[in-house]
Amino acid sequence: MSDQHLDARVRAALDAGDGILRLAPTWVPRSFLMPGARLKLARQDLYALGTHRGGIDERWFSSTTAAANENAPPDEGLSYVVHEKERFTLKDAVDLHGPEMIGEAIWSKYKKWPVYSKFFDNLGPIPHHMHQTAQQAALVGREGKPESYYFPPQLNWTGNNFPYTFMGFEPGTKKEDIRKCLERWNEGDNGILDYSKAYRLKPGTGWLIPPAVLHAPGSLVTYEPQWGSDVFGMYQSMVEGRRVGWELLVKDMPEDKHHDLDFIVDQLDWAKNVDEHFKANNYLEPIVHSGGEGQGHVDKWVVYGKVDGKQLFSARELTVLPGESVEIKDAGASGVIVVQGSGSIGGLAVDSPNFIRFGEVTKDEVFVTAKRAKSGVTFKNTGVEAFVSLRYFGPDVHPSVPSVGDHAK
Repeated sequence: MSDQHLDARVRAALDAGDGILRLAPTWVPRSFLMPGARLKLARQDLYALGTHRGGIDERWFSSTTAAANENAPPDEGLSYVVHEKERFTLKDAVDLHGPEMIGEAIWSKYKKWPVYSKFFDNLGPIPHHMHQTAQQAALVGREGKPESYYFPPQLNWTGNNFPYTFMGFEPGTKKEDIRKCLERWNEGDNGILDYSKAYRLKPGTGWLIPPAVLHAPGSLVTYEPQWGSDVFGMYQSMVEGRRVGWELLVKDMPEDKHHDLDFIVDQLDWAKNVDEHFKANNYLEPIVHSGGEGQGHVDKWVVYGKVDGKQLFSARELTVLPGESVEIKDAGASGVIVVQGSGSIGGLAVDSPNFIRFGEVTKDEVFVTAKRAKSGVTFKNTGVEAFVSLRYFGPDVHPSVPSVGDHAK
């Protein structure tokens, strides 16, 4: 396909949606995890890509980031725009119309949409792991990955097997303690969770997770705005009786360091991992941004705060009551997923489906371009229940965001 033809298709979709693009669901499997079956994907499709690829336990939103899965096609993880009978990647649209799509500031600095979000859904807990910092990931030609969590009530009708997340280490944990855990890797459970603390997860709350901080996500469905990378290192050798391969620990570390235990231990941010005020410094609860009682809508911050002094991503949850509408003006582009009810976003009809077959195009996800977001988008409830959507933003979009801990003030 010629660049000229692709450009014409992208332009037609942008014009038809007046700066709002409809996206098809992007499903991602993980070979080492067990799906929790709460993403509305039909049960018979949970292994639609084959058992060798693993169960589908993630849905990615407004993604221009490819999934780092073994044996994956090159477009796995990439979001596709759907317009009439046309289909092309969101990445292509951003590459062709960067300033209009994501804003001049983000385009000038990154030349791409540098963030994405996902629903993460598992039957049980996953291994205690970290995501590399930008400097660490650069050693293998990749990018670091700070991330955040919000547990949407609409998808968490059950907590599944273990709705608790181990995070960091207990204060007083020493590097030699964790080095010994790595030495025991092939002896069964290496005991790393003996040095950590589990926090009970609560729908309607969230966490901010800096890079190089260990966490073993529990079994709540999690909405995860994050940096556009898929790097990680698993530090736990077994989870729920299942082996975790050493290769999943070192996959994003320099090859000559794959058996250097001191290097691997030093990949962790020790100050943050043993922080005695870990919850106070990382826990999030919603904060009202606009609207409220008697106003027909409420727009809440659900992801906010800074990572190492930088505003990298943020997210809001918008609820519009039946028969109501509201015009929302944002300072930048956003990826939007509808989690409850039906209505319209700009001129596009949207609704939250109850049942999705693999490959089906739904009407619950859109991308709002920076140009359109600044001029205002009307969210209208056309149904009989609350119309709820989540939308996430890129770096430095907002002049100010709440700080971690502001919910308690």
